[in-house]
Amino acid sequence: MANLVTERVYKFDITEGKRKERLDLYLANTMERATRSRIQQLIKAGYVKVNGKIQKANYKINPKDTVVVTIPCSPRPDKTEPEDIPLNIVHEDEYLLIVNKPAGMVVHPSLGNFTGTMVNALLHHTQNLSEFNSNSRPGIVHRIDKETSGLLVVAKDEYTHSHLAKQFAAHTIEREYQAVCWGLFKQKKGEISGNITRSKKDRKVFSVHETDGKYAHTFYEVIEEFEFASLVKLKLLTGRTHQIRVHLAYINHPVFGDPVYNGRKIIYGAELPKMKARVSNLLEIMKRQALHAKTLGFIHPATEKYVSFNSSLPEDIDELIKKMSVNFSE
Repeated sequence: MANLVTERVYKFDITEGKRKERLDLYLANTMERATRSRIQQLIKAGYVKVNGKIQKANYKINPKDTVVVTIPCSPRPDKTEPEDIPLNIVHEDEYLLIVNKPAGMVVHPSLGNFTGTMVNALLHHTQNLSEFNSNSRPGIVHRIDKETSGLLVVAKDEYTHSHLAKQFAAHTIEREYQAVCWGLFKQKKGEISGNITRSKKDRKVFSVHETDGKYAHTFYEVIEEFEFASLVKLKLLTGRTHQIRVHLAYINHPVFGDPVYNGRKIIYGAELPKMKARVSNLLEIMKRQALHAKTLGFIHPATEKYVSFNSSLPEDIDELIKKMSVNFSE
């Protein structure tokens, strides 16, 4: 039977000494996993009240104010259900699967994504999935972002899951990504290191920080150069959330098309109408970040032999590269 909770209520008592601040900004900075746009939607819909009254987003909070946020919830199923969703399975044996996840697919059920995930598809494909984590993430050893495509390994039993998880923890798993990035790199091969932490303004966004957060290390190598962008090969020493996207943005080479880390901002040629039009057309081709988890290698838990799997770039990134390969002056 589904969980019948239909709403969540959050209450905030504004303390003495709190400076005046817009209501939407205060809530976006205070509520975990809340974005300012989502907060503004809730305010506009009347789900936010100050001292019992509906206020606008630009209302300035005052000491002794009481802010109540009511978030309507879709009923959360007690159990993740199988769904007949096509999967691109690169390899399968009795111990594990290698899945080439398409962009747009969430890996496992979470808040706001209880159906249509890769786990729902996996449950339809096989009943043999590890429950090492929980019944909402059967088989899931690691994840990639919703709008990142590429290879994932899925465990069918607890021993396989544990063995793979230890390899990830020891950073011995080989993972190669490819990305189209803004700009031409001064150094064609290098590494990026820097702690990654959550933004205090938006819990869904991460940034590099000198002291806060978790240590992260990324290796890169330029494969091909275009007029204003580069195709780059990337390898992870660590595996932090949004690591590649954050690190590339940190060195001013954001992933092309990335809506979160400045990848959709026209960095080159914005002052030239023809160039601006061309880049805008390219962004229409690449409606997400141009990032693909291309290669995955590890010691197979059953055979104890090294195995490696490779995947082709998806159609949208392939098309983007072909278009970028045509010189603007031609």
